[in-house]
Amino acid sequence: MKKNIPNFITCLNLLSGCLALYYIFEGELPIAAYLVALAVAFDFWDGMIARLLHVHSEIGKQLDSLADMVSFGVVPGAMMLQLLKLSMAEASFGPTVSYWLPFLGFLLTIFSALRLAKFNLDTRQTTSFIGVPTPTTTMLIISFPLILAYDTYGISGLVLNPYVLVGVTLLFSFLLISEIPLFALKFKNMRWQDNRRQFIFLVLAIVLLSWLNFTAVPILVAFYILLSLLKPSSL
Repeated sequence: MKKNIPNFITCLNLLSGCLALYYIFEGELPIAAYLVALAVAFDFWDGMIARLLHVHSEIGKQLDSLADMVSFGVVPGAMMLQLLKLSMAEASFGPTVSYWLPFLGFLLTIFSALRLAKFNLDTRQTTSFIGVPTPTTTMLIISFPLILAYDTYGISGLVLNPYVLVGVTLLFSFLLISEIPLFALKFKNMRWQDNRRQFIFLVLAIVLLSWLNFTAVPILVAFYILLSLLKPSSL
């Protein structure tokens, strides 16, 4: 019974992703975004609870990867497809390009699958990441409809710019499978010397999210990547 508790939480991650897909294709993108945020929480909790209960299983590992493929692979691809479709309403492309271009969003799904397969086999990624994790990319993508829904800074035109959306799609498809080393948001202990990046990022996240709300998410993702590239001695 105890060993199946983390698997149950992983299934809640999967359910949240499935519900998010439903609302994406119903055109309710903000609702879908909240459901994906819930999936991210379940993805965090299943691993944490598995460690607390000292239960690990091969089926749990496979189930986690399959759930992540839906919530952090299929969902961001579908979300980007819908965002690109919305951006076509204001674009001056011809009918052929306007029809086919939104399908470019599914590049995120393909490269997320490659990322997850690579992660399962890569023994270097036990305490840090090589390439941008799928939840990070997903959080960036789902922030876009929330920024549009609560746009207090007048940046809707930038978020729904097809060139911006295509650029984000291509850039993060590459970053998912890149060899860029990125720190994990896990604290080894509470000492500054061992967790400088984590402390700096956490403080910045609290400040920016309280100030800019959802608009802070793209800034935080960019800062996370830049902070990972800095040498610890320079912090």
